[in-house]
Amino acid sequence: MSSREGQIQLGAGAIVASLLFIFVAIPNFVSTPSNVKNIVLSPLFWPNAIAFFTGLTGLGMVLTALRTPKPDQKAGSDVDDHGKAFIRLLWIALIMIATVFAMPWLGLVWTAMLAFAATALLVRTKHMTIAIVSAVTVPLLLYVFFAHVAGVAIPQGNFVRLP
Repeated sequence: MSSREGQIQLGAGAIVASLLFIFVAIPNFVSTPSNVKNIVLSPLFWPNAIAFFTGLTGLGMVLTALRTPKPDQKAGSDVDDHGKAFIRLLWIALIMIATVFAMPWLGLVWTAMLAFAATALLVRTKHMTIAIVSAVTVPLLLYVFFAHVAGVAIPQGNFVRLP
């Protein structure tokens, strides 16, 4: 499968997932009180926003792939070493499992920082400084917004509590 075909399949999958979430999963499984004054604080807003942007991203992937020329020759795999790719897949699974188990002890903010930094190290980004700074600042800024502006309780850990 060529990169173009893979991008079309991923984009189509994102569109289908987006439509399933918007029309089936969110209306049937996300409940919301009728008296929510601010739409941003509604439990329906963020799932719908994420589903919408997932569909928009999928559409962009499909359109971009359709604009690229078809490969002339039979292309091989994009992965040079399948063993290393499988090991990276196992590592990301371990990061996800560790995130789930660390959340009650460290809290949402600290766990998100560590998970973001570990993922950046795993994928060996070219912009490591930006990734590490983002791993610290994005969860802190989200905490400040939700805890202090929106008044939503953010799960805190047993070791360090944020103000």
